[in-house]
Amino acid sequence: MSRLSIPGSGLAKGLAVTLRTMTRKTVTEQYPDVQPDLAPRTRGVIGLFEENCTVCMLCARECPDWCIYIDSHKETIPAATPGGRERSRNVLDRFAIDFALCMYCGICIEVCPFDALFWSPEFEYAETDIHELTHERDKLREWMWTVPAPPALDPGAEEPKEIAAARKTAEKLAAAQAEQATQATQAAQDASATEATPAGPDDPQGGEA
Repeated sequence: MSRLSIPGSGLAKGLAVTLRTMTRKTVTEQYPDVQPDLAPRTRGVIGLFEENCTVCMLCARECPDWCIYIDSHKETIPAATPGGRERSRNVLDRFAIDFALCMYCGICIEVCPFDALFWSPEFEYAETDIHELTHERDKLREWMWTVPAPPALDPGAEEPKEIAAARKTAEKLAAAQAEQATQATQAAQDASATEATPAGPDDPQGGEA
């Protein structure tokens, strides 16, 4: 059997919620005089770290809104050694994001294999002209200075492979330098000991005058 509902119980519950809300103190943030406290992973605007971009076009191909525009050209790099082969590389000419079309899904940042795109919490870039919402690479690079530092790793987290490899290389280099310094010190001590050894009686220079 279904429970019988008392007529007007739904209205009473709604009024109870209203009364509880009316008795609470309102909190109003005086924006823009007081900036909001944003979450660390806020999706505000996208910054471009141009040095990491290899013009692989992966971000533009995966973008659902097709709001990323990339132009590039190829350059030939001379051979580093005589008889070597020349290489070609892609040079970035244009990287732009149309934030009037962007839906802030973050797919471009996730698929970038070289960490060239980052989220910035900045959100105050409204424009009166919709064409101004297309940010070219110079503007995207300026947003990089507003990207927060990555959060610290958990105490029990595994050390990143790049940092571990760099640390091991530095430790090997320091050990090799310490060994060279020890050998040089030992050689200097041996040379000093040889020079300070007195001449024996059989030595022509150690006989009596």
